[in-house]
Amino acid sequence: MTLSVIVIAKNEADVIRRCLDSVAWADERILLDSGSTDGTPDLARGCGARVETTTDWPGFGPQKNRALALVTGDWVLSLDADEWVTPELRAEIERAVQTTAPAAWRMPRSSSYCGRFMRHSGWWPDYVVRLFRRGAARFSDDLVHERLVVEGATGTLGAPLMHEAIRDLADARAKMESYSTVSAEMLHQRGVRASHVTAVLHGAWTFVRTYVLRAGFLDGREGLLLAVTNAGGTYYRYVKLTRLWEKQRGEDSGLRTKR
Repeated sequence: MTLSVIVIAKNEADVIRRCLDSVAWADERILLDSGSTDGTPDLARGCGARVETTTDWPGFGPQKNRALALVTGDWVLSLDADEWVTPELRAEIERAVQTTAPAAWRMPRSSSYCGRFMRHSGWWPDYVVRLFRRGAARFSDDLVHERLVVEGATGTLGAPLMHEAIRDLADARAKMESYSTVSAEMLHQRGVRASHVTAVLHGAWTFVRTYVLRAGFLDGREGLLLAVTNAGGTYYRYVKLTRLWEKQRGEDSGLRTKR
């Protein structure tokens, strides 16, 4: 059985070598780049990966499906650029792809926040389905926080996938801004409504859930920072959603006035 690895990326020069080198043993490695300006494609080629490019950005789910359409292997391992495979996980993956069932495998993901690998806060073990038989799964069309839709049973691996989720506070702020915008657009498309009051309530609940209910306080200073970041991202998601509805009401009112 052959294994293809797919990675989507844009301006990931700081981490792409680590990701691709960790799966240098795979039969095929494909990087789908969406307009990097920091040399990411050249670095990937230097690692021996096949590089393809797109000129637009349709969202995480659709972009990963584009990468999936490029593979030739019997099995597919999907990685983000800031993730990497350990020797222990490699051994489990190599055994898994020799089996006839299940159709996909999930694995625990160990994620770091500002240099600390979190063991609470809802970040561990954070099971993710990343290994699957080609043709047995596809990614959802979500613009962000996409998921793998599998036809068939899913097994569980024991070794963790490593993930440098947030490098520093500047990275945290940038991702909070980006993800909250896209998430608000997705909620708006689904008809979800919000107000400034619900934004505050959602943000407060997210902090309590991360820091208290999921024991984020046991992750020390980083646990507190993560809870604040999660709360802020949730708050701004619903504030932006409220603004989208206000904008739509204004446009609808303008159309009725013209009539």
